[in-house]
Amino acid sequence: MGASITPRPFRQSAAKAVNDANLKIALDRTTGLLKSRRAAILERFEDYERARAQGAAIKQHTLDNWAFYLEQFEERASAAGAVVHWADTAEHASQIAVELCREYGAKRATRVKSMLGEEIGLPRALEAAGIESIETDLAEHIIQLAEEPPSHIIIPAMHKRQEEVSALFYEQHATPPDSDKVEDLVGSARRELRIKFGTADVGISGANFLVAETGSIATVTNEGNGELTCELPDLHIVTAGIEKLVPRLEDASLLLRLLSRAALGTEFTQYTTFYTGPRRNGETHGPGAMHIILVDAGRSDLAATRYRDMLRCIRCGACMNHCPVYGEVGGHSYSAVYPGPMGAILTPTLRGLETAKDLPQACTLNGRCQEVCPVKIPLADMIRDLRQDVTDQGLSGPGWRVGLGLWSHLAARPWLYRWTERLSSLALRVLAAGRQNISVLPMAGAWSRSRDLPAPSAQSFLDQYKNDRLGKRGRKAKQEPRT
Repeated sequence: MGASITPRPFRQSAAKAVNDANLKIALDRTTGLLKSRRAAILERFEDYERARAQGAAIKQHTLDNWAFYLEQFEERASAAGAVVHWADTAEHASQIAVELCREYGAKRATRVKSMLGEEIGLPRALEAAGIESIETDLAEHIIQLAEEPPSHIIIPAMHKRQEEVSALFYEQHATPPDSDKVEDLVGSARRELRIKFGTADVGISGANFLVAETGSIATVTNEGNGELTCELPDLHIVTAGIEKLVPRLEDASLLLRLLSRAALGTEFTQYTTFYTGPRRNGETHGPGAMHIILVDAGRSDLAATRYRDMLRCIRCGACMNHCPVYGEVGGHSYSAVYPGPMGAILTPTLRGLETAKDLPQACTLNGRCQEVCPVKIPLADMIRDLRQDVTDQGLSGPGWRVGLGLWSHLAARPWLYRWTERLSSLALRVLAAGRQNISVLPMAGAWSRSRDLPAPSAQSFLDQYKNDRLGKRGRKAKQEPRT
């Protein structure tokens, strides 16, 4: 299994990550590819904005009628032969899963990639119970061998370069790959995992969607490992957050179209599978038993706050793919299961703001995450509100409070603001000494350590704006006919 996430201050982790050249190469390769593929596929989706609005409305309607659809899902899933369990906390969810494995005498469990499984600590709970946990997703297999936590919710090994994966497989696979080529690395992983699928006692998956209308769960993969995990063992355990609920199959279909385009830039994933209960009489494949663990773990509390729109999230990862901060520091810097803009909201709201007060600051408020979200979650707005909460709750440091007070004093006195701006601009031009950039900035070493500051122009923005307005008035006066 991958290593557990060790909480550490974001600023400390980010300072280390931003100077990691290998990490930067890996991030640029993958996020660049995902962004370009998404842009290309959306050019062919004529009704994309309409579909986004519909997707947001579906999720919002579900949240507004949460209790009704949860009860309907339990009723329909039970009628199909599944057993539904309710878990209030992450610990309770893992406990239920472990107890089910023990009840069935399971020694080996295969897992389909599930961020909820990471959130509730399921891999570590299984290991503590003496049950071997095998990650079957290729990226999860990589980080399990490397003993590292995921760094992205869709591509958990995004921080790994191909060269690093090759070295890892040569060292740890029973039969090393034939070469460093991608197809040979994939073949090596397939050989390593194939025997595990056939000898697993239990298969554990998450769910991309829970369909109240039919009691079905939907899983989305690109490798086929989901079907091998969910159908070969006699016991199938599903762990799913209660926010994954949608009313109808038709709703799931629309959201699946949005998910695949936003996540990977494809019209649909290779494998989209709906499971409705266990194997029935007369059927020749599928699990003999299916247990669904519905996990709250703070979601009901979140629904009662102004951040409830975050529960619309369909876990596509588009927000982090387009985030300039994530693109510089990667997912591990967030020290949380959910990184990037979505993590800057989910981690403080689910784990407590005092434990993640730096994450809302890990944002430039450029709004790109909000623009690309397929279900129109106001991510940047909520991050800004969380910053306000940090200040209101007295969680910001004394330096921040003093700086904010000085800024407030200046902003309320335009004449003082303008004089301060002019003096600062003059000082920076002197520091630049004719150069275009300033590489060393006194009292701002954290900034200049990893980037240069462009030298300011001779005129401030306000002066340029004023001169431009005066120039336009002069030109207009010349053009007006004399009477």
